[in-house]
Amino acid sequence: MMEKQALPASSCSLVLLEETKKSPITLSNGGGGSGYAPAAANGSLVPLTVAGTGVAGGVVGTACVGQDKKGGVVNGAGPGYQERETWTRQMDFIMSCVGFAVGLGNVWRFPYLCYKNGGGVFLIPYLLIVFVGGIPIFFLEISLGQFMKAGSINVWNIAPLFKGLGYASMVIVFFCNTYYIMVLAWGFYYLIKSFTATLPWSSCNNEWNTPSCIEIFHHQDCKNASFANITIGSSNMTCADLADARSPIIEFWENKVLNISSGLDEPGKMNWELILCLMAVWVLVYFCVWKGVKSTGKIVYFTATFPYVVLIILLVRGVTLPGAYDGIMYYIKPNWSKLEEAQVWIDAGTQIFFSYAIGLGALTALGSYNRFNNDCYKDAFILALINSGTSFFAGFVVFSILGFMAAEQGVDISQVAESGPGLAFIAYPKAVSLMPVAPLWAALFFFMLLLLGLDSQFVGVEGFVTGILDLFPGKHYHRYKREIAVAICCLLCFIIDLSMVTQGGMYVFQLFDYYSASGMTLLWQAFWECIVVAWVYGADRFMDDVARMIGYRPFPWMKWCWSFITPCVCIGIFLFHLVNYKPLTYNNVYVYPWWGEVIGWCLALSSMLCIPVSLLYKLFRAKGTFKERWAHLTTPVWGAHHLEYMAPDIKSLSSMSPGIDDNKVIIFESVM
Repeated sequence: MMEKQALPASSCSLVLLEETKKSPITLSNGGGGSGYAPAAANGSLVPLTVAGTGVAGGVVGTACVGQDKKGGVVNGAGPGYQERETWTRQMDFIMSCVGFAVGLGNVWRFPYLCYKNGGGVFLIPYLLIVFVGGIPIFFLEISLGQFMKAGSINVWNIAPLFKGLGYASMVIVFFCNTYYIMVLAWGFYYLIKSFTATLPWSSCNNEWNTPSCIEIFHHQDCKNASFANITIGSSNMTCADLADARSPIIEFWENKVLNISSGLDEPGKMNWELILCLMAVWVLVYFCVWKGVKSTGKIVYFTATFPYVVLIILLVRGVTLPGAYDGIMYYIKPNWSKLEEAQVWIDAGTQIFFSYAIGLGALTALGSYNRFNNDCYKDAFILALINSGTSFFAGFVVFSILGFMAAEQGVDISQVAESGPGLAFIAYPKAVSLMPVAPLWAALFFFMLLLLGLDSQFVGVEGFVTGILDLFPGKHYHRYKREIAVAICCLLCFIIDLSMVTQGGMYVFQLFDYYSASGMTLLWQAFWECIVVAWVYGADRFMDDVARMIGYRPFPWMKWCWSFITPCVCIGIFLFHLVNYKPLTYNNVYVYPWWGEVIGWCLALSSMLCIPVSLLYKLFRAKGTFKERWAHLTTPVWGAHHLEYMAPDIKSLSSMSPGIDDNKVIIFESVM
């Protein structure tokens, strides 16, 4: 615990305590029967009772809830107040953040955006936005959670008027938890199918294959135009037919796994195999989360580290394949003309916010379980380096394999894999099918894929449940409160997921991915987070609070980013996104109907409108002039732990208040 420092007395936000020689009073985090009465809503003087052993009737003082800059309301923590859990060791927090932030996005989203946006040129806007947007907000969310010791909703007690930010992040993370797990269900399906002597996606002799299926593309034999009508291999296909030929892995993905229909308006029947896989994954997530951070902190040690072992093995195998060099060069060599396209910058910003898990509230929840004086500033840089480094490393693995597939099919690298999550279910399975003992490698890869997504998923659920439980303080304590809350969350998401295991499920999945937890919503969320902390609460004031926690002031760059640079970046990319908006398509062929886009915009607006609607509602409900309403609603509500960590020791009170008798009233500031 950090040393408690004496604070100067102030004209407001004061707690008056009477100390007696016989019965010294100690401040505790809800222990020992100490109770902090919540302040009245109108900012009046409120009696504060602190019970002490042997003090008849307790000791009564007053807490002035004023509107001064450093004022605040002390949040009640009665006898039922439950002390917040903390990580068993600090490495639990690091591994949980690595597990959450390093996920499927690093494997299939980042490489896909790379080849879509001109290869290596994508790294330029990516790295730029990391330093002006990613790291500052990543640090902001972790430090805010650690400072307020609350989940994504109650953390905004730092400026109660903007509590809508908490509700917005809860909506986003709920949608994200709902659709993200589908990738895990597909991965689990592939994992089960891997336990066969011959991988089902390696041949064309299956019921789901079409006459266009061909296992080996003989492009070398077709280079001479005079042989255009010669039959190639044993497939009875001519060179002219080769252009329309399809790989067995693509047919397995589209015809067997998805069994995809013609559009969103044709949901078709449910895939019972996928339903069982989905159910199994949700059960797995439930038992990872149900006991809280004490259990999740241990599980992530395995789920966060094992994928790196498999990625290294796949890279070694990938670079030895023919065509790998061309693929890696496509990844590294930038196409400078792409920098002129707004979409490249939009995708870079979107990827940063998605990959760093910004705006979802889960980082805030993880930070809230830290010790109060943990060095979260250093943690933020370590985690950012690991996250971006993994994305960059995974790109080499993917592009070495894409280069091989392009060489095999005789096409440009950008045409090898279809867009979307299919990259992980087309390029990677193709690579493992070419290795000796293919089923073993396939099982290993999809087990890694499952672990990559699993820790991201259960930490996302943890963040959502933490935010919900924080709304019900200790007086609502129930022995199995957490277990019940997690069960309800998982069940509700599972019911929604049933729409994604139909034949039209892929179209529903893309709606969620494109609108609910993608660029627009995360940029909007990040913009308001910066505005509230930097301009409503005060950037300098929050930097002081961070210094109080970690023992030194962070580099001023953070403050400049929160105040000016990051909000401008966020709103700039947000506006670019609106101006350059294009209707959603699937594989650049199927265009969504108008009512499908309406559903998508409803998903996006359901979180984005939480902030302005909540703000207006609170302002209209409050009393007084606009200035009085604003002052009251932006006064922070402090938790009991702020008293414990920020208040001076009772024994030193007499020394800081000269001329006052030991039995007289001692005054000290109750908040920062």
